[in-house]
This record gives sequence, C-alpha cells and structure tokens, in this order.
Amino acid sequence: MKTGGIGGANTKTGLIFEGKTDILTFLSKQKGYSVKDNIVFFNGEEVARTYKKNAFYKFLEENKIDWKNIISKRLLPDDAIFVIIKNTIYIIEVKFQKVAGSVDEKLQTCDFKKKQYQKLLSKLNIDVEYIYILSDWFKQTQYKDVLDYIHSVRCQYYFEYLPLEKIGLPIPKK
Repeated sequence: MKTGGIGGANTKTGLIFEGKTDILTFLSKQKGYSVKDNIVFFNGEEVARTYKKNAFYKFLEENKIDWKNIISKRLLPDDAIFVIIKNTIYIIEVKFQKVAGSVDEKLQTCDFKKKQYQKLLSKLNIDVEYIYILSDWFKQTQYKDVLDYIHSVRCQYYFEYLPLEKIGLPIPKK
C-alpha cells in the first residue's frame, strides 16, 4: 500500500500532525516561522496566507468572487494555505479516526471538491491541490482501494505528516 511517500526520514522536511491541530499552530512552532493575522512568514518574509473554514470565503470576497454564482453549496476547508511562490492554494483536510465511521466515505469526495475549488479560483488563475492528512487508522488494508483512488484523481494524502517542500514552503534548519 502506498503511504504518500512518508516515513521516519521525511520528518525533517515536514510537519508531524497530532490530533486535530491546525496548520498555523504547527507552523508557528517551527524554527524561522512566524504567523500574524493568518499570514505566514519565514525569516521575516511573507510566504503564505491561510484560510480556515469561512475565512476562505472572505478571501473570495476580497477578490470579487461571488461563490454563489459559481458553485451551489459552500465548501468549508479544514485549512487552506495559499503559497505565494507556487501560486497554489492547498486545501488540507485533516481526518483522524480511531474507529470506523462516516469519515470513510468522505475520503471518496476529494475529486469533486478539488474541482469545485478549481471553479472558484479559476478567475484568479490560482492552482488548487487537495491534500488529506490522515491518522494511522487509514493504513489498514480495508482502505487500500480508497487510498489508491485518492492518488488516481490527482489528490494526495499523508499519514500524520505534511511535507513542507511538497507545498513549496521553506524547510527550517535544525
């Protein structure tokens, strides 16, 4: 089973997620990173902006995008991070399970949701990537088909980890 290319050696180039902590909390604790008003700085230089849940729609409004004229229902991302140098917004959905439940089927919606975000951002010429951060629960063999599907529709997943290099953010030196 593919595991999104993560492993012990990669923890130097990413963020280890524990529970449901958001990306801003993790970034603010990394060497060289600081966060102010949802703007991410690395060594004092702005590198990204983040939008959680409804804040994403404030971003659209600021850019004169009326979502109601583009899609029929709001999508509320766990986290969305616009990485300036990549001109890409990464939709990050954190799914942590310890028992079987409704999250199982939610993993199958990434293609649809990614396309909805692409519609919303097409006028701004911003690329969209969709990433799941999953708990180790999803390493079970019963999720192999779903995990294969996620990759087949050009979405991504990582287990309790987010590779900074993959989303174009600087990697802090230890």
